[in-house]
Amino acid sequence: MKGLVRNSKQANELRKCLETLGSTVHLEQMVGGAYSLYAAGTVERMGGIHIFLTDDRDSAAYLVNDLYELLGEERVEFFSSGYKRSAAYGSEDAQGVVRRTSALNAITTFKKGFLAVCTYPEALAESVAEPVDMAEQSLHLKVGDSMEQSTLVNWLMEHGFNRVDFVYEPGQYSVRGGIVDIFSYVESKPYRVDFFGDEIDSLRRFDISSQLSHERPESVEIVANTMSDGDSGNRVSLARFAQGATWWISDGDFALRKVAEVRKKVLEQAETEEEARSLASRVTSRQVLLKDWEASSIVVWRDNIRERRATHTITFNTTPQPAFNRNFEMLADDIRWNGERGYTTSILSHNKAQMERLNNIFHQIGRKEVSFRAEDIVLHEGFVDNDLKVCVYTDHNIFDRYQRYRLRDEIKRDEQMTVAELNALKVGDYVVHIDHGVGRFGGLVKLNENGHTKEAIKLIYKDNDILFVNVHALHRISRYKSGEGEPPKIYKLGNGAWQKLKATTKKAVKDISRELIALYAKRKASTGFAFSEDGYLQQELEASFKWEDTPDQQTAIAAVKRDMESNQPMDRLVCGDVGFGKTEVAIRAAFKAACDGKQTAVLVPTTILALQHYRSFSERLRDLPVTVEYINRTKSAKDARRIAEELKAGKIDILIGTHKMLSKQIEFHDLGLLIIDEEQKFGVAAKEKLTQLSVAVDTLTLTATPIPRTLQFSLMGSRDLSVISTPPPNRQPIVTESHTFSEEVIKDAIEEELARGGQVYFVHNKVDDLQTIAGMITRLCPKARVGIGHGRMKADEMEKLIMNFIYGEFDVLVATTIIENGIDIGNANTIIINDAHHFGLSDLHQMRGRVGRSDRKGFCYLLSPPDELIGGDARRRLRAIEEFSDLGSGFNIAMQDLDIRGAGNLLGAEQSGFIADVGIETYQKILQQAISELRAEGLDTSGLSEAENDAMKDISFVDDATIDIDVDASIPDSYVRSQSEKLRLYREIDAMRSDEQFEAFATRLVDRFGAIPQSVRELIDVVKLRREAINLGMEHVKVKNGLLIVRFVGDNNSPFFKTDTFLNMLRRVVAEPDRFVVKQYNNRLSMTVRKIYSIAEAVAMLRHLAEAAKPNS
Repeated sequence: MKGLVRNSKQANELRKCLETLGSTVHLEQMVGGAYSLYAAGTVERMGGIHIFLTDDRDSAAYLVNDLYELLGEERVEFFSSGYKRSAAYGSEDAQGVVRRTSALNAITTFKKGFLAVCTYPEALAESVAEPVDMAEQSLHLKVGDSMEQSTLVNWLMEHGFNRVDFVYEPGQYSVRGGIVDIFSYVESKPYRVDFFGDEIDSLRRFDISSQLSHERPESVEIVANTMSDGDSGNRVSLARFAQGATWWISDGDFALRKVAEVRKKVLEQAETEEEARSLASRVTSRQVLLKDWEASSIVVWRDNIRERRATHTITFNTTPQPAFNRNFEMLADDIRWNGERGYTTSILSHNKAQMERLNNIFHQIGRKEVSFRAEDIVLHEGFVDNDLKVCVYTDHNIFDRYQRYRLRDEIKRDEQMTVAELNALKVGDYVVHIDHGVGRFGGLVKLNENGHTKEAIKLIYKDNDILFVNVHALHRISRYKSGEGEPPKIYKLGNGAWQKLKATTKKAVKDISRELIALYAKRKASTGFAFSEDGYLQQELEASFKWEDTPDQQTAIAAVKRDMESNQPMDRLVCGDVGFGKTEVAIRAAFKAACDGKQTAVLVPTTILALQHYRSFSERLRDLPVTVEYINRTKSAKDARRIAEELKAGKIDILIGTHKMLSKQIEFHDLGLLIIDEEQKFGVAAKEKLTQLSVAVDTLTLTATPIPRTLQFSLMGSRDLSVISTPPPNRQPIVTESHTFSEEVIKDAIEEELARGGQVYFVHNKVDDLQTIAGMITRLCPKARVGIGHGRMKADEMEKLIMNFIYGEFDVLVATTIIENGIDIGNANTIIINDAHHFGLSDLHQMRGRVGRSDRKGFCYLLSPPDELIGGDARRRLRAIEEFSDLGSGFNIAMQDLDIRGAGNLLGAEQSGFIADVGIETYQKILQQAISELRAEGLDTSGLSEAENDAMKDISFVDDATIDIDVDASIPDSYVRSQSEKLRLYREIDAMRSDEQFEAFATRLVDRFGAIPQSVRELIDVVKLRREAINLGMEHVKVKNGLLIVRFVGDNNSPFFKTDTFLNMLRRVVAEPDRFVVKQYNNRLSMTVRKIYSIAEAVAMLRHLAEAAKPNS
């Protein structure tokens, strides 16, 4: 591809002009894609440092991607702003600082060859440290170097690195024994430095999320933050820093105006002269840049810098790629015409399947003679070069898709990491002990017991009662979380109040579980209607879909059809992010039902959503023989009666409505399919009412962030789950930024959106302040037309307001969270959420999903008070939502929300009170206990499928076993210093089930902390022992003085004693009387095994018994 332009007349002329230092070359009639190609060719042939200045961050990022393709990734850097948006807002961005420092480091260490750096005005406006200072800010480490660990730690402290327990962002370090972890400012991954005495034994790069190492470089560069305030004395512009570099500038006048604007905004923040001087040194100016550019050659796209006019002009004959708008006949004709004129056509794509698809399309439309060259390369824009007689087209322009850019060295923290962080227990947090109730966490303490030191968890209860819990019983404690914000009631130890509450909760859970299990069993046992296979009408509907189905969408649709065609009632949950095409799945299913003469009920949470769905269903099914109607509170009584009559008579095929549909007046003629949208908004009572409406009805539930209760049922195997996690091809990630509340941010966000003809949502959740907020917006942006909406408005007023907004009657909608409930307005692509720290993750995620629904980029601004004024949980929530700006994180966010906010109505409204009392995790444990007790009572689960019965079988007859040992089984302080990490590791070991998990855990420990001490090995064996004991129905296990003593299930009438497991084990034991003794003690069955001298031997013995207890042994 690069060879195309290498020897063209213009390329040679450009190179010649640039050899004269200080020249200014104007590229006349140059277009996008050709610019990247000519620039890359020149950079490669000339060598040296080349800096590209584009108009904004996105165009710089796209140019970076073009240069990655043409020059390789290693020699291309992205010099970004060190702040979110720009220096004018003062909110530092760690990722930006790393990219910036990395680019500066590449410039200072540049020796030979070439280096391309792309930047944009906001980044250029921020001045940088001088090259000399840059060298002082870095430290070179090499395997085998002699260096004391303390020397390295002192250097890190002097250069502003913060000591933490575990590093996860730039500028942090941690020390564990002979290991030092460092997150340098030039890398997207931290380093692990392993010392052996005073020598660097090994260097490893490791992953932030898992903290596990994966690469072993021979040497590394540690660079401190060159943006820190301490060194603002000698700062220079990037042009001065990279003296003598060649500059390529898209629009010089615009870039210099933008730099001046950033400088002005920064200086306006100064309150004293001294502050003004300090701020002035942090931003550069037009005059400084022009002076610093004097020693450089410059290539300009537009000759518009009045102080630096072009000395040479090179005229190109290029035009942009024509817009084909997915019209393939037009594309085929164009390629054929190009061939007739002697032009060659190349189509750029990395996707082979896409090229084959193009060839197939040409065949189908009868243009098989059309030929083009498929090039395995991607540029952002195509072009036509009339001098070289080439047409270069990009596949994303042909197929009308959004092209995502990718930047090297992204700091990647996965979502699980954030979940773990959000759940870390801190001293003073509320915790729940399943046997003693809610107390406060008092940290890890050491206790002396019979000469052995044991680690325990201290819990503080009412009247300062203290309870010590052995770390082996950590699984009986969970962090208290509930949906409400009020602190829970703290219990008094031993007064029975907690036991009473637990019993009430357990009873309620049992009742509901019985009902649900019976209901699911009934559904599984009942025969539903088996829909017929797709007819030609169905195919016609699917062919008319204007987007391309994503693979996940296809899978979900196929699964839904398979369920509908079987004679068992469908119960499927389609979980897909906001805007991922769940509605299309619903429309196809509803039409399939209508083709067989069955009616469909679509249940939505709000009036507006009912209207919106009515519009999208009617639009999609316009030319097909089906009748769609909707019912909500805005319909008059007369209309509602008419609809009810027509529905009963079978004249309406699809009825969309709010829970008004559940009223007694509404009767279906022949209901075949129930679709529930935005499931998280319905109480379970409403949902169960629906299910009871007709046990034999196929049910399809759609949700973006499933509430945990539904997740639990899906995960437990009680319903089928389809996840749509791939975004449609031209959906873009939504740019999410959290800021301290600032009128400046609000003004800029609104003005930028209005400038591109869009509309803005402003969410503020206090109805009384909406007028004030609207007044502020009118003051800041006098041109903006502002509307106000909230839940207290009359239904028809609300309807009218939303309709006016949809039709563009006003620009900014100031509203409470009503916008979260599924309003879909393609032209509204900026959302500002005030007091974002008050919202839960799934709320924020849902609200953010309201923008960027079209092919335009969406922006989401989260405003909150300064960090120190909001709680830690809220701060981490905002960080989580900011980090996962990609579409498709809905499912993971729901998993997080399950932990952060607790699940308000896990099993129906009456349950949320219990959750508030016991906390969500404990509630889940009670749920497990309740189900295991139901099993013990002989609950009939015969109606459930195999998978569900297996899920039920996993719940054993005993829910826990206590272990009594006289060896130290804990994690010593000398091995893991951090209390919170210790707790996390204890919990991780506690949750393990298989030997593979234990082995993988041991490998991770060695990587992170060094060789495993004996006490940790004993700890792992204790957990294995407990697992085996639970599986064998043992409630208590003691390993002491060469004996293993176990006690079985306490209830002598338990069905456990009739199971094959127990009877087979008994036969095995009776056969070896010299080793095993079984006896009844205090009305409890117990067993003693001789010659067991360690925990590992006890594990082996229980496994041996488990093997013997299997039915076929």
